[in-house]
Amino acid sequence: MQIQTPDWVKHAVFYQIFPDRFAKSQQTDGKLLHNPSWEPWEVPPTLQGYKGGDLWGVIEQLDYIQDLGVNAIYFTPIFQSACNHRYHTHDYYQVDPILGGNAAFRELLHAAPQRNIKVVLDGVFNHASRGFFFFNDILENGPHSPWLDWFRIEGWPLAAYTGDSPANYVGWVGNRALPVFNHDNPEVQEYIMKIAEYWLKVGIDGWRLDVPFEIKTPGFWEEFRKRVKAINSEAYIVGEVWGDSRQWLDGKQFDGVMNYLFTGLTIAFTAGDRVMREYVKGRDYEVYPALSAAEYAHKIQELLKLYPWEIQLTQLNLLASHDTARLLTIAGGDVASVELATLLLVTFPGAPSIYYGDEVGLPGGIDPDSRRGFPHSDNWNQDILKIHRELIALRNRYTCLHTGKYQVLFAQGEIYVFTRILGFEEVIVAINVGMKEATVNIDVSELKSQPQKLVYGKQEVEWNIESDNRKLLNLRIPPRSGCVFATK
Repeated sequence: MQIQTPDWVKHAVFYQIFPDRFAKSQQTDGKLLHNPSWEPWEVPPTLQGYKGGDLWGVIEQLDYIQDLGVNAIYFTPIFQSACNHRYHTHDYYQVDPILGGNAAFRELLHAAPQRNIKVVLDGVFNHASRGFFFFNDILENGPHSPWLDWFRIEGWPLAAYTGDSPANYVGWVGNRALPVFNHDNPEVQEYIMKIAEYWLKVGIDGWRLDVPFEIKTPGFWEEFRKRVKAINSEAYIVGEVWGDSRQWLDGKQFDGVMNYLFTGLTIAFTAGDRVMREYVKGRDYEVYPALSAAEYAHKIQELLKLYPWEIQLTQLNLLASHDTARLLTIAGGDVASVELATLLLVTFPGAPSIYYGDEVGLPGGIDPDSRRGFPHSDNWNQDILKIHRELIALRNRYTCLHTGKYQVLFAQGEIYVFTRILGFEEVIVAINVGMKEATVNIDVSELKSQPQKLVYGKQEVEWNIESDNRKLLNLRIPPRSGCVFATK
């Protein structure tokens, strides 16, 4: 079977937005709440507090997002809910009124394409919430409710709001606030499929699927793909799966997953022993112990062999998300770790994703701390912003970084060098994660051309040194730095 994935994703740079924390519009038109008691924007977030970010605010910041070089946004949930992260869905057909409702979202879908920005929504289809009408009817009417078979009811009475008695229904990871759908019920399946179809028809460009591995009904995700692709063959389907995802990446289900396997390896290599282990303990990705260049190369090659190449090109690669601590904090504030990891991110096969605020040095530990309000420009780390602008521009400039072959050229000690090749366009990326300057000789005999133009970094290089009929690249790399050479 020939695997087909959305072409635009191969050329995309994503920006992940947690809507309550990115931008708060000052306009009052269309808002239901005019003087709410929001949690102060600048203070550390709490589990239940709202800061009042909305979609009108996102619209006002689209020029900033476009200027970064971003051409796709992934939103964490935006549908009506009774929590700031909105994974407790009340109504899948209504955008939360705090965010501006359906009107604000439709305006966003009008404004984003004018800047060539795609929009991907978070599909929370494994579970709903206690406030979801169908489940709320069960709470009100007990065994007389017509919606009983939509959930996994195990006994009576239901105890939805107290831990003193058994819940008597299945909640996600035992959480009473998140009743799990009965996906074996054809009515539930059809309901979810129609939600996916509806928002695609409204104008979204794809779905990020929350904990899709929890849905074990045979054929569910195959049917989901058929229904989605029938509406828009270029719609992106990306799953939140943290580990080996081969069973979902067979070309019949997802186009990609959130590539935490890349995340863990890259942080372990670039941050190394700087990793603050309290910020990664208990997480589902391995960012410790430190990796040498040879170990990183070996594991990266294993990762690239794990899935078909067409899938590799539409993986969603990331360094942080709303479910992890931010890299700057994990690395103990080390800016070089952020720069090196971001360089590897934008030059790796697949679509890079920047978590809002990472590009301006926003710190954050384990959630809810990783979900801080986007800082005022006075508090931006301009060095980190400059790094992101330059590296995203680099990604956008060279097509070989989108779809070109990935080949390791050198991996010893603390030096890692690889190339991306597409036809006669070639890019060489070299990284030194060590604390000392290093000089290496790299055999580039197999390259069709010789990328002599330095397009990122400040390195010294000598080309065309002949040694036993080999072409050698003599490269001097300063400590904790990276460089990129290109053919044009």
